[in-house]
Amino acid sequence: MKELAEKLRQLETIASQQKGKFELFALFLRVDSPNQWDILVSAPWITRNKKEALQYLSKLVQKDLDTSELHQISRIVIIEDTMPVLQVFKQAIKNEHGVAEFVNCNLFGMKVEHAYVITCQSIPAKKVAKKKKIAKKR
Repeated sequence: MKELAEKLRQLETIASQQKGKFELFALFLRVDSPNQWDILVSAPWITRNKKEALQYLSKLVQKDLDTSELHQISRIVIIEDTMPVLQVFKQAIKNEHGVAEFVNCNLFGMKVEHAYVITCQSIPAKKVAKKKKIAKKR
């Protein structure tokens, strides 16, 4: 599974360079979902257009993962940046483009058998504002 987490780390790095930084990018295996991993994401650019962001991320995942890896992914879940639990999570874990591993714990109010947190960080408001201005110019 570490190989899949590493591939997703590389994907996250590419996506953050192309679209903007993530506040959260993680891979979760819920207790009630054997062998079906969720990709959890949160970013200002995702919030601005969720449908477009999901399409972009789906294409990126489908392009870079092989068939057996794709079968292990259940869904991509957008975590709203207004969720209080995300704020707490960002204070507890600080990681960008890495792979922090968690086993048998409770994250975001769900029992998680296994998790890889690739990025978890606060994005300063100035950086968010700059990304919006750049996007409007194009």
